[in-house]
Amino acid sequence: QVQLVESGGGLVQAGGSLRLSCAASGSIFGLDAMGWFRQAPGKEREFVAQANWSGGSTYYSDSVKGRFTISRDNGKNTLFLQMNSLKPEDTAFYYCAAALWYSSSFRHGNGINYWGKGTLVTVSS
Repeated sequence: QVQLVESGGGLVQAGGSLRLSCAASGSIFGLDAMGWFRQAPGKEREFVAQANWSGGSTYYSDSVKGRFTISRDNGKNTLFLQMNSLKPEDTAFYYCAAALWYSSSFRHGNGINYWGKGTLVTVSS
């Protein structure tokens, strides 16, 4: 099993920055794709960003492209989401996700093997 624990959420003013972390533990060797989703009250869960380790590629939703950056440490134990130029619309619970295989379906929420419990990000205007 794999456990994902998010941290780094909090309150930030619009235009500010925040970095989220996702600590992975357990049988993480086989994981090739990890990413972030978010869900705001009254809204559906939406994809934020993903990365695959074998190919070194990243993919972002249009709403965060150019503002957010996904990355990891060298040991693949921790996933990061650097969020810059934050907007009130970014307010949501952010969830870390992991999959055994990277594919385009990841951003649709398909093929996700593991989910974290989430961390709350609140952006004030």
